[in-house]
Amino acid sequence: MYAIIAAGGRQYRVSQGDVIYIDKVNQEADSKVEFDVLMIGGEGDVKVGNPVLEGAKVEGKVLAQVKGEKIIVYKYKSKKNYARKAGHRQPYTKVEITAINA
Repeated sequence: MYAIIAAGGRQYRVSQGDVIYIDKVNQEADSKVEFDVLMIGGEGDVKVGNPVLEGAKVEGKVLAQVKGEKIIVYKYKSKKNYARKAGHRQPYTKVEITAINA
């Protein structure tokens, strides 16, 4: 069984036991988080919400607050003595999917 969930403006296809990285949510490690379900599928049976399925929830457990890989931003204008270098690491929340309640 799998579900399509919405988190942080993105959609994820998850199954029980999956570990996903979503945009940062302010939750402590080992706390529980719930997601709205857009679609549930598996074994040839598919249920689609409009936009979400009523009564269906996906439960997850926050494992950690982590950062993504570093991205280098470099601005440069030739012949103008202008150069700027900056780095960025996007914060993510690592979540393990514990249950799909349909």
